[in-house]
Amino acid sequence: MARVALSVWNRPRIKALLKNGGYDVVHIHEPFAPVPPNLGARTTSALTIGTFHAYRERGHLYRMSKYMLRTNPHRLDGRIAVSDAARRYVDRFYPADYKVIPNGIDFDRFASPRPRMEQFDDGQINLLFVGRMEKRKGLRYLLSAYADLKWDYPGLKLTVVSPGEPDAESQRVMGERNITDVVFAKSVSDEDLPAYYQSSDIFCSPATGGESFGIVLLEAMASGTPIVASDIAGYRDVISHGDEGLLARPGDPAALSGAIRTLIDDPQRRAEMGTIGQTRAYEYRWSSVATQVLDYYDKAASRPRLAGIV
Repeated sequence: MARVALSVWNRPRIKALLKNGGYDVVHIHEPFAPVPPNLGARTTSALTIGTFHAYRERGHLYRMSKYMLRTNPHRLDGRIAVSDAARRYVDRFYPADYKVIPNGIDFDRFASPRPRMEQFDDGQINLLFVGRMEKRKGLRYLLSAYADLKWDYPGLKLTVVSPGEPDAESQRVMGERNITDVVFAKSVSDEDLPAYYQSSDIFCSPATGGESFGIVLLEAMASGTPIVASDIAGYRDVISHGDEGLLARPGDPAALSGAIRTLIDDPQRRAEMGTIGQTRAYEYRWSSVATQVLDYYDKAASRPRLAGIV
């Protein structure tokens, strides 16, 4: 969940910072969020760029922002969306010209070979989940699929990398299905995370929606690990079904287990998907993404500074 600062004291402090900083570019993330740091943030002559990350099936966030911003308008010289899903979402409420520039990853950190972790080096198929313990991340559906798959693949293993505790629904599934062998790795460092991806056979991301992008998908791809993920808007912007992985109907344990089963039974396809994914993830390395952002700054700066009130 995003931590949003609502203190009214932040607004004058940030306005003073922007006014006195002598900045050439002010780049605001989620500039329409109705919180004090963003309201009235356009206080200087600096080139002002906004990046939009949000995606929801419903539009409560921007509907609320649109109402509040009637008296607190923003002016933007350029607009970036991190995916086509994010672009479509914000364009519903603030029609404008948005440049799609994706999020980036430290490609080399995930692509550089790591020794296989001992707990994964057992000759069995290892599934991996990485994500926060939020309901929309869909861990409960993966647990149900895992329980079904264990009947045919008793040696199958699942590792969950998350700093939180399993939610009530996940706990219920584990209790009802008598799942006792899931490994919960709660404190994995950034240094060790690539080894988890590389040591796993299939990465699973069963999110139910609300994803504008898929950073964990890119991390798995850079690591050369094939993916089974939900067929949702933000994820479709990152992977193609049948290329880097398989997409399954969200919220459907049977569809999820079917996709995982397909990859368990086809080692060659897993290897091919891992290779394709790593090649694709190279396009998201920070050097490439940063260059796109800098080029967009130049383009926005070259246009007449006649940005209307948004």
